[in-house]
Amino acid sequence: MSRFASIADRDRIEAEMPYADRDLPKTIYAFLSRTRDLYPQRQALGFQLLSDPKSRSCELTWTEFHERVTEAANLFRSLGVGPGDTVAYLLPNCLETPTVLLAGATAGIVNPINPLLDPEQIASILRESNARVLVTLKSMPKSDVAQKAAAAVEMAPCVQTVLEVDLARYLGGFKRLLVPLLRPRVKARHKAKLLDFEAAASAQPHDRLTFDDPPEDRVAAYFHTGGTTGMPKLAQHKYSGMIYNGFLGGELLFDETDVLMCPLPLFHVFAAYPVLMSCLQSGAQLVMPTPAGYRGDGVIDNFWKLIERWHASFLITVPTAITALMQRKVDADVSSLRTAISGSAALPVELYNRFKAATGVEIAEGYGLTEVTCLVSCNPVDGLKKVGSVGIPLPYTTVRILRRVNGEYQDCATDEIGEICVANPGVFEGSTYTEVDKNHDLFAEGRFLRTGDLGRLDPDGYLWITGRAKDLIIRGGHNIDPAEIEQALLSHPDVVGAAAIGQPDAFAGELPCVYVQLREGAEVTVDALAAHARDHIHERAAIPKHVEILPELPVTAVGKVFKPELRRLAIARVLDAALADSGAHVSEVFEDRKRGLTARIARTPDTDEDTVRARLGSYTVPWDWA
Repeated sequence: MSRFASIADRDRIEAEMPYADRDLPKTIYAFLSRTRDLYPQRQALGFQLLSDPKSRSCELTWTEFHERVTEAANLFRSLGVGPGDTVAYLLPNCLETPTVLLAGATAGIVNPINPLLDPEQIASILRESNARVLVTLKSMPKSDVAQKAAAAVEMAPCVQTVLEVDLARYLGGFKRLLVPLLRPRVKARHKAKLLDFEAAASAQPHDRLTFDDPPEDRVAAYFHTGGTTGMPKLAQHKYSGMIYNGFLGGELLFDETDVLMCPLPLFHVFAAYPVLMSCLQSGAQLVMPTPAGYRGDGVIDNFWKLIERWHASFLITVPTAITALMQRKVDADVSSLRTAISGSAALPVELYNRFKAATGVEIAEGYGLTEVTCLVSCNPVDGLKKVGSVGIPLPYTTVRILRRVNGEYQDCATDEIGEICVANPGVFEGSTYTEVDKNHDLFAEGRFLRTGDLGRLDPDGYLWITGRAKDLIIRGGHNIDPAEIEQALLSHPDVVGAAAIGQPDAFAGELPCVYVQLREGAEVTVDALAAHARDHIHERAAIPKHVEILPELPVTAVGKVFKPELRRLAIARVLDAALADSGAHVSEVFEDRKRGLTARIARTPDTDEDTVRARLGSYTVPWDWA
């Protein structure tokens, strides 16, 4: 039962005792063992490969889950993984994914990797984490994960062993027999040893660890960031931060009777920590509908029936998923659902209202980030929800809104916008990233992590995010918050998504432009949207100079709008216009690690190169010849 209705609840929990005095396990394996001892026969995990609510499902009790984690951790240790070595996984959601996450953190350092990345990025992360073992999928029809893994390992010689998970085991009958006939062949040119994960793990003891698990804190996970800002960086997470996230969920929200429907990927901190770790603290069940979650075939169409099938009490979601769900009728009994928790991006008021009207359930919006081992704040599940805010800072979390003046940090006044800076047990002071240079100037006063997010604290202590510091549109030295443009467009009844960026401009440096996604069946014109923007944006400089309708806004795997892709579109469009009649054009816009987004310019024999240099010289966008 929730104990989280107000700031008074948070303050009461903090007043009980200092966080360091709480009786919490020191390691992830001890954390899991305690839950197994408390709830040995309760269901811990649920999974179904296909989205049909009547399709085959698989579950593990806490005892069975503990056995799986134990044998997998023993396997990793037998493959040479020690406390300072890395086990990476490139997996969609399935029962093996949380198993590998906990086992990897027990034997060494676990490194989840997004399977939607390209092989070069995957290889870069494997090299950066110096991964010794990679757990990934065995080749499956309609999946390219095995192919990506093989290509990535070829570029990452640090990987000595590849363990393959076969999703075919989740199929029954005729479908299971068909998979070997349809399975694509993967040519592995790397030298890593290839093993079947299930067979190799099953050969290990499952009733005890074959190595010591000393009760002390250490780095146990590397999570890559860069979902919306370009090339990935690796954030380091300690046991203490992972367990802190679980403590919050178990203390404030969940108990052993809850079922958490989580269609978000377990390579992301939202699912890995606030969800999975909260289940470890509370004994609640984690349910994963299909390997691809919200992206899985038929998941959105069958979603309400899946809620009914699993008797889910909590829904873990993101605004883009809510938008899609609201275009489907609630066609099942969802009375088990108590609340939905949304993160990753701002939740429009209209979307909140539509969801509540359709389901009778409120959405509590929260805020977290990879660099803080996730959780920072949340709207009280049983209290006042200020829609559009991300709620109140959670117990033992201090949020300050700071501005820098002459090199010194100053606290902003109530409702004054500044940079959100955070201190809590999830912050690894001074060593957030594996790359030492990335930690330079990352902390205010040596303790408060600078999130890069702009925000304010209102008179009631609720936190509001107003934009990304690095997303600011700087028009001739004038700072424009993209959130103002996005909110104006989202107020149009036909708009379900809006993302504003700065497009290159030869005079002002940047000019605001906005990309929008319309609801299904809408026929509004660009001119009408531009007029709506002019009427609803009060700051003249913020009125977008370009409005463009896209079939869908590009999003990351966890539903955040992927603004680098929009910047690529804008750079190509603006520079191509500048190069008209020159015989040259933009062939691609790519991410350069040092220069950021860079244009590649193609030329013909008739191209006047001096003209091209002169025209492009008016822009700040770096470029190369193709």
